[in-house]
Amino acid sequence: MASRFAIMSVTEAAAARVRDLTETAGKPVLGLRVGVKNGGCAGMAYTVEFADELGPLDEVVEDKGVKLVVDPKALMFLLGTEMDYETSTVSSGFVFRNPNQVGSCGCGESVTLKPADAVSASS
Repeated sequence: MASRFAIMSVTEAAAARVRDLTETAGKPVLGLRVGVKNGGCAGMAYTVEFADELGPLDEVVEDKGVKLVVDPKALMFLLGTEMDYETSTVSSGFVFRNPNQVGSCGCGESVTLKPADAVSASS
C-alpha cells in the first residue's frame, strides 16, 4: 500500500508555537484549525484558530508532535504548504509557504491561491 502524501507540514518554530498555544488555551483543544477565507485585496486570506472538535470531512495533519486540522474547503488550496512561525522586531505570526500561491497584496494580509494540480499533488 502506498503511503499517503502530507497535506501540510510545519517547521520546528511553528510546532513550538502551536504547542505553546494549545497548552495555554485555557480549554481543551485538539490542535489548530487551518483554512482559507475569501477576503482582502488579493482575494483570500489564511485562517488559524483553535480546533475544539473534528468535522466529518476534516483532515488531520500530525507533524513534529502537533496536530493541525485542515478545513475541507481549504484542502485543495493548502496541499504542499509549509507552515512556519516567524518573529521580527515589528511583528510575529504564522507564515505559509504555499506552492499554490500565485500572488499576494502589498500589505501581506491576503493572497491569491489556485487549487493544487491533482497530478503534481500526488507525486
